[in-house]
Amino acid sequence: MTDGIVNVLKPPGMTSHDVVSRIRRIYGVKKAGHSGTLDPDAAGVLPVFIGNATRLLEYASTNTKHYRAEGILGIRTDTGDDSGNVLETKPVPDFSAARLEEILQQFRGKILQVPPMYSALKVNGKKLYEYARQGIELARSARPIEIFRLELIRFYPPYFCLDIACSKGTYVRTLLEDIAAAAGTCACMTFLLRTRAGDFCIEESHTLEEIAAEPEAVLQPMETAVSKTGKLTVNALQAFRITNGVRTTIKGTAEGVYSLYLADLFLGIVTVENEVVKPEKILVQVQKPDSD
Repeated sequence: MTDGIVNVLKPPGMTSHDVVSRIRRIYGVKKAGHSGTLDPDAAGVLPVFIGNATRLLEYASTNTKHYRAEGILGIRTDTGDDSGNVLETKPVPDFSAARLEEILQQFRGKILQVPPMYSALKVNGKKLYEYARQGIELARSARPIEIFRLELIRFYPPYFCLDIACSKGTYVRTLLEDIAAAAGTCACMTFLLRTRAGDFCIEESHTLEEIAAEPEAVLQPMETAVSKTGKLTVNALQAFRITNGVRTTIKGTAEGVYSLYLADLFLGIVTVENEVVKPEKILVQVQKPDSD
């Protein structure tokens, strides 16, 4: 089984699921998953986890996402981007980049956002976009998100371009629509590029063609997913006990979540409470060391 992570440069025109299917074929594996959906029209960083690495998806440090996004003012579509059907057009007020900058200030920090109907969120076991395609619109509750950075890169009416860093679960299409509404008009997204997902950046991403040409060369080790997690290194006996399900006391260990290591060998994820190490996701089982 091939285990690891591939930093894919997703092309526009493919779904995230399409990309994962292609990666499965390239590596000849059945188990693979991604750490955050990108819209079909969007491009950019899409980390794909292969084999046992899929067990680390919940711990992966990809919660902060970075985007470069462009929108056009005065047009609203059913999908929130320019591939959708136009639902409404509105006049665009005559305002300056300085005024748009003032409006952006309202959207920095912790805010609430209503998820769009064209999204993969599930309601009663069915994805919202499946309802939307049937012409059904459901009431959605606003959810808390956080916008860490929101910079105006260029304002060339009716277009505007933003650099965005945001929390997991943020819908950039909706953010652009909400910014336009605050400016007294409407908008839809015309371009989206994800430049970073956690520690995975676009400069180190690879096209599907590059991956197919050198699959092993671009495969990153599983522990890349938890590089920001504290590291707990144990001896052979402790490693044997913990990886075989035994809670083990290690004096002086602070509470928290740790990546477990035996020398340079990554073993999995553990939690520590009251100096007791508890196995959470064990990827390698260590044999009992020989006694002298």
